[in-house]
Amino acid sequence: MKARFARIGTRTRIWLGVGLAIVVIIALIVGGRGRANPNAAFQTSPLVRGDLTATVGATGTVRAAQSATLTWQTSGIVERVNAEVGDAVRKDAVLSSLAMDSVPQAVIQAQANLVAAQRALEDAMSMTGSAEAVIALKEAQDAYKKAYDYRLSLNGDQWIKEVRIKYVAGQEVPEIRWYKGSVDPQTIQKADNSLALKKAELDDAQRLYDRLKDGPNPDDVAAAQANVDAAQALLDAARILAPIDGTVTQANPLVGDHAASGALAFRVDDLSHLLVDVEVSEIDINSVQAGQRVLLALDAIPSRTYHGRVEQVAQAGDTSSGAVVFTVTVRMTDADGAVKPGMTSAVNIIVNQVEGQLLVPNRAVRLVDGERVVYVLKEGRPQLLKISLGASSDTMSVIADGELQEGDLIILNPQGPGGGPFGGGPG
Repeated sequence: MKARFARIGTRTRIWLGVGLAIVVIIALIVGGRGRANPNAAFQTSPLVRGDLTATVGATGTVRAAQSATLTWQTSGIVERVNAEVGDAVRKDAVLSSLAMDSVPQAVIQAQANLVAAQRALEDAMSMTGSAEAVIALKEAQDAYKKAYDYRLSLNGDQWIKEVRIKYVAGQEVPEIRWYKGSVDPQTIQKADNSLALKKAELDDAQRLYDRLKDGPNPDDVAAAQANVDAAQALLDAARILAPIDGTVTQANPLVGDHAASGALAFRVDDLSHLLVDVEVSEIDINSVQAGQRVLLALDAIPSRTYHGRVEQVAQAGDTSSGAVVFTVTVRMTDADGAVKPGMTSAVNIIVNQVEGQLLVPNRAVRLVDGERVVYVLKEGRPQLLKISLGASSDTMSVIADGELQEGDLIILNPQGPGGGPFGGGPG
């Protein structure tokens, strides 16, 4: 038993010796490699000149510059449908209409009212009324003067003409005799009444002349036009008219359908100008201005990048999910038939673009004692250099000031191995 224990102990010591030798060899190899390249843990990139494009990104939905949803304003049976989805239509084009014998009585009556109102408008705008007013005023003046002179002649005693017939040789011979006498009250009253009537008619003629002497009266024309518009609006309730130039993007009516008041009939969109509204945070909004170029990527069309311009920047912010945002409207400048209202688009507004500048990767910039710095590998050792930054993108920034030179090796991971002995928080 002792011999067995002795053999086991000897074998154990041999294996321990071999193990220790292996550990020493590995340590020597690792140590040798470390001494050969002490800076192998540093990732570096040479400082180069290049172009930088700074953008503000957001997501929005494509919409038409103008869009109109059209509903029926009265009820009835659809008689005609003149447009379908995809048709280009002009403003005031009749898209659909109801049978007139199926609409409410008030709409039918509007046809007659419209004719009468149009005639009244023509009369109000006619110069004939002005000429007729001149004639009527002259006639009223003459009639008044005649009545006035007659009434004046009745004052005091009057010469009264008396005609008598006498017979001479069997023939009638008139005999005229004049004498003075008083006019009876009834004749005077009758003359007063006639004079008052002629004076009222003269006043009316004068007012009409004053109103029409310079041509059609604006108030009369406006009133007549209002009657025309009211009748036309009621008549148009039986039709769907395109309010804008555009493309029919939705069409519901079918001939023979019963249309109910308020029911959706058509939608028309102006697809010649497509817009995208996006929300930009208050942090970025002051860098966004009207006219800036925009790149747009649509989820539905991943193979193409579209272009646009900033059309409008809101001057007042809104609160969304606890953050203040401003609405920015972008106009697409090269939209094609594949782009449709409602599509989602990623928008990148180019807020700054520089060329031929020294560019440093953002991941290499650190903040030390309140100042931005980078670490440069010089003679195998990291060296801290203070810098000032200009325009920035998501990955790169322009070196605005500092001692960096083109070609300097910028340390991209300045925190060092395992957290390292130098560095600072990201800038």
